[in-house]
Amino acid sequence: MSHLLALDQGTSSSRSIVFDPEGRVRAMAQRELRQIYPQPGWVEHDPREIWSTQLETAREALAKAGLQAADIRAVGITNQRETTIVWNRRTGEPIYNAIVWQDHRTEPECAALRERGLSESVLQKTGLRIDAYFSGTKLQWILDHVPGARAQAEAGELAFGTVDSWLIWQLTGGAAHVTDGSNASRTLLFNIHTRQWDADLLAALRIPAALMPAVLPSSAHFGEVRPDWFGGPLEIAGVAGDQQSALFGQACFSAGMAKNTYGTGCFMLMHTGEHFQVSQNGLITTAAAQLPGPPQYALEGSVFIGGAVVQWLRDGLRAIASSSEVQALAQSVPDSGGVVLVPAFTGLGAPYWQPDARGAIVGLTRGSTVAHIARAALESIAFQSAALLQAMSRDAVASGGSPVTELRVDGGASVNDLLMQFQADLLGIPVVRPAVVETTALGVAYLAGLHVGLYAGLDELSRQWRAERVFHPTMSRERAAERMAQWEHAVRQTIAP
Repeated sequence: MSHLLALDQGTSSSRSIVFDPEGRVRAMAQRELRQIYPQPGWVEHDPREIWSTQLETAREALAKAGLQAADIRAVGITNQRETTIVWNRRTGEPIYNAIVWQDHRTEPECAALRERGLSESVLQKTGLRIDAYFSGTKLQWILDHVPGARAQAEAGELAFGTVDSWLIWQLTGGAAHVTDGSNASRTLLFNIHTRQWDADLLAALRIPAALMPAVLPSSAHFGEVRPDWFGGPLEIAGVAGDQQSALFGQACFSAGMAKNTYGTGCFMLMHTGEHFQVSQNGLITTAAAQLPGPPQYALEGSVFIGGAVVQWLRDGLRAIASSSEVQALAQSVPDSGGVVLVPAFTGLGAPYWQPDARGAIVGLTRGSTVAHIARAALESIAFQSAALLQAMSRDAVASGGSPVTELRVDGGASVNDLLMQFQADLLGIPVVRPAVVETTALGVAYLAGLHVGLYAGLDELSRQWRAERVFHPTMSRERAAERMAQWEHAVRQTIAP
């Protein structure tokens, strides 16, 4: 019983990974998740499909590894955050599709909250800005728009959860309605100082407290998996939102360490230890993965469209047949030829926070080709991430710390050498790719392993972390500054009135 099973439920797919005790991938399985777009700016998932694909991949990963439930020490769950699900406690059936974190339908509700003067209170209690990105107004929308939902909620008949809570409910047969502090901190409803649901914020959004799950540390006993799912009982012992889990999996355990995950979006987190810091540069404060003990915090910046810009090249522009072709196409030209692509397909996240911004391609000439656009698309991921790290370093210096000196990277697009080198060039610091890039799943496996005693502590996990490649900057700082200025000029054009 030395292996760990990590369930990694993401925006575009559900995956399951079996790790050995040294943190090496033993087996993996993945299923794509259907994206539902009812209206422009709306993004939904089918909660039943989230559950079925996650269950299928877990069974497949165990089979590939040649393992049974008796071989698994514990289960960890990591998940797309903010995505909001409401279900009936008696039947276990969702009352509406999952409203995905990318969905911006609730911007009017957010504007109303800001007009009521709640921005500062929300910021100080939750570390978050009032934005449609977070779960609170999505939950409010479901209660207001699904017939009978509000009355059922007030009667205690409904349950709310982010994706982790939904999966735990299914895995335990409805025995556990729980979440962890990292996921709770993304709802606009959780006070990250007291680590409790905030009565004033629930009242402001008209959310009945009976809907809310219990909140545990990220490394804890979350429940027992029903034996019939995997042929034997399993303990769920680690839960964390995907980005906090990746921070943990990258062994960024102390203040000043930072990582960036290149997935559908890009998410950069810098650990700030026990220090709750309000950003002065457009970032948010969030709960890091929580071990039992004092609260741990991180500064975070979110890029809404990261790797998804490559999906757009494939499915929207039809410039490539598969995502794996993008690097070769981008490398077929020496540079972007002055083309800058701002992929504000669902607005711009940190540090800009412009929900009404829309995508733009600027700098086109008669000589521009689809290869230049592909290169500009890849570069847009690095530009947005560089803007985040610059903001992060300014916050760190302002609080008496030092600028970030190294960026650890993971996620699907981190395997793209062209992108990682350009990222290092823009930042002027080393970009380090680990030997195990599945750090989102690894983090929650580590959290589960800590709870069940498979690992002695954080020092042991730090020793397991290994670099696969370090990308050192080769571009002059003057040239990097010029390129960032080009980017910021293009961004201004997307948000001009």
